[in-house]
Amino acid sequence: MSLRDAALFVRERAYAPYSGFKVGAAVKGSDGAVYRGCNVENAAYPEGTCAEAGAIAAMVAAGVTRLAEVYVIADSPRPVPPCGGCRQKIAEFADPGTPVTLATVAGEELVTTVGELLPGAFLSSDME
Repeated sequence: MSLRDAALFVRERAYAPYSGFKVGAAVKGSDGAVYRGCNVENAAYPEGTCAEAGAIAAMVAAGVTRLAEVYVIADSPRPVPPCGGCRQKIAEFADPGTPVTLATVAGEELVTTVGELLPGAFLSSDME
């Protein structure tokens, strides 16, 4: 299953009763496996979970801590980038050159990198 297909599949499982804005994310781990996540809203905003965070959590739960690729899809007029918090989460597990594809369900795609999404990311080495 392609990253796009995995993200489309999981997007349909998103729990978005408040905004109606369903997002799906699929990440490829350094092990080559695909991990999926969808947004999960909560009546107590902002206690929901972003799709990207869910996919990363699934990857980490499987014992993998490096991202090889990221794919995010939403039903929006333009490819929607991850929120700032998810950009930082992605940067924690990826190199700056790791590809990130942002997509719409209509088929528009924008390919970028982790470094382009979050230049100057805060890294663990900053705490040394």
